[in-house]
Amino acid sequence: MPTPSPSPSPSPGPDLLPTLARLRFPPITWYVLGAALLVLLSWLIVITVRYLVADPETRASIRQAFWIRRRWHRLARALSLVTTDRVPTLGQTIVIDGQRRPEPKILTPSIRTKCDPYGVHVTVNTVPGVGLDDFQKNAAYLADAWGCVRVGADKDPDKRGRLLVRAVRIEPLARKTTWVPDGKVPTDLSRWHLGLDEYARPAVLHVADVPGMVVGGLPGKGKSALINALISRLAPSRTVQFAVADGKVKKAHEGDYADITDRLFAFAGADLEEANALFKRLARLRDERSELLRQTLKVRGMWEVGPTPEWPLVVLVIDEAHTFFRDFKGSDPATRRRAELARENVILVEELVKMGRNTGFLIVLITQKPTGDAIPTAIRDVCSVALSFAQRSTEAAVATLGENIRQWKDMDPSTMQHSDYVGVAVMARDSHEGFLRVRTPYVSADDTARIARATAHLTADPADLLTSLAPAPSALATAPGQAPESGPDLRTKAARAVSTSSPGTPADLTGPGSTPLAPASPGSTQRAPRR
Repeated sequence: MPTPSPSPSPSPGPDLLPTLARLRFPPITWYVLGAALLVLLSWLIVITVRYLVADPETRASIRQAFWIRRRWHRLARALSLVTTDRVPTLGQTIVIDGQRRPEPKILTPSIRTKCDPYGVHVTVNTVPGVGLDDFQKNAAYLADAWGCVRVGADKDPDKRGRLLVRAVRIEPLARKTTWVPDGKVPTDLSRWHLGLDEYARPAVLHVADVPGMVVGGLPGKGKSALINALISRLAPSRTVQFAVADGKVKKAHEGDYADITDRLFAFAGADLEEANALFKRLARLRDERSELLRQTLKVRGMWEVGPTPEWPLVVLVIDEAHTFFRDFKGSDPATRRRAELARENVILVEELVKMGRNTGFLIVLITQKPTGDAIPTAIRDVCSVALSFAQRSTEAAVATLGENIRQWKDMDPSTMQHSDYVGVAVMARDSHEGFLRVRTPYVSADDTARIARATAHLTADPADLLTSLAPAPSALATAPGQAPESGPDLRTKAARAVSTSSPGTPADLTGPGSTPLAPASPGSTQRAPRR
């Protein structure tokens, strides 16, 4: 008897659609289906528009983010960034018949992505057994798999159990940037925006309660642009006053600061007598502020309330600092005099750095190679902020950043002498181990001069402002019994104050590199000369 052939399995035929059409669905089903299709269509439109309006670099990052999400589960298993859950769920215990064991569940960290022109921000929700150390250990493998320059991972400060992974597609350190200052008044003087770090994240320098900072680097590597950016950002605020001691020139109308003297309440050139008078003047101001701090501000430190127009932050920039601290050798009277002034300069600046933090002083020391003979260690080691541009040797980098830089070979400034790294500085990470490279923007001298001219009316002598706060004798006030002066040059006035209190010091400390200003009325704004 022949075996009957099996009947063919039913398959969709030409009558399928009419059959579906004859099915009766509740009206609510069609509404739900229509709403789902509308949401899907809207989502596709938003994604398409966002892709089309983005710049070419962001489009490349969007495509990169798509492949990161698409291949994540397979990549996570390959790199052991998953964990195995062998504990059966309640449903598995009910379904199991006792003969089979449930299959272990593979837990993979879930991710979300956000794009920018430099790459992708990946937010990772961790799973038990997979954390920050695992992602940092596999950062190089992730960078290779994602086609990135580098990948970095850190904890999310806003939520526990979540990581922030940064995938950098374009090297931000090699892309030179320019900043044109707009003259806006800064809202927070305790945070200075330096630029972008190597992960294209904003690099912020916290300067509240910072006694001083050291900036080192070879000529032409970015130190002047950094100071231009600093002055351009802070000059629009009437709660900041600037003084400069420039060891490269002898007169105010020379050198890098010639066009911004209108915004400086004091200037000293390379002449040691002139610089000594400036340092003494600021030391006396610090003493006066220290006496009046609790009485006037009702606090133990100025940063508890922040700078004010009457009690401004005093920023002293000492450029080519080794000029003023040099250890002179010789027995002739002129050399002995210079050696004496240099030793006194060390004492005065050390006092300003160590004791000026609470009273609102910030000392910025700039030199090419801040070794102990250029900036004495008693000063350099107290400065809590250090930045180093490209250096010639590791020893110069150690002098600026400390011995720990030897343990971070890829951060060594001596490896950044290529022209692509002009404007890139290395600094210690804030509240983190290790160092960070920062691309600082280029700020032209013309733009800085424009801001200085526009804000020249804000320049004031902090000693005069302190006198207006409390009826205490200023360190630079006219000696008792003398008629008020008609307004001599600031440095001449400081020199006379020093000569009246320090017997044996010459009365005229202006030196060959200074030029007195024209007389001004008492209480008026006095500035360094400009020609």
